[in-house]
Amino acid sequence: MNILIINGPNLNLLGKRDPDKYGKLSLESIEDLLKKTFPEISFSFFQSNIEGEIVSKIQDAEAESNGLIINPGGYSHTSVAIHDALAECKLPKVEVHLSHLAQREEFRQVMITAKAVNGYISGFQEIGYLSAVFTIQQILKSDV
Repeated sequence: MNILIINGPNLNLLGKRDPDKYGKLSLESIEDLLKKTFPEISFSFFQSNIEGEIVSKIQDAEAESNGLIINPGGYSHTSVAIHDALAECKLPKVEVHLSHLAQREEFRQVMITAKAVNGYISGFQEIGYLSAVFTIQQILKSDV
């Protein structure tokens, strides 16, 4: 099983950026945690601050992966293009947000991309990624 994990803008700053909201781990540390926790799964990791690169990666996901986890960062609230790419992708998909979006600014309450995935996880920092992997596994087992 291969799960593709896509991280959007500013997630390359994890570990330095507001640890109360986003946690203390760097993106590389989260990747290591996933590999250690789920050694039976092959992961592909991709991070970009560029919307078009994220769209292209989603479009290629079905050829490479069994499931997709995405943290689109701020693009969650603005990107119709990422939404549309996710809507066309037939893989099981889970959106993750490190911070608790319901406790954030008003503009973060609209999540365009979340409408095109099976579900989303918000507010549990790096635990959200672990939960998303478990969720993808369960979706694949049950063919939901």
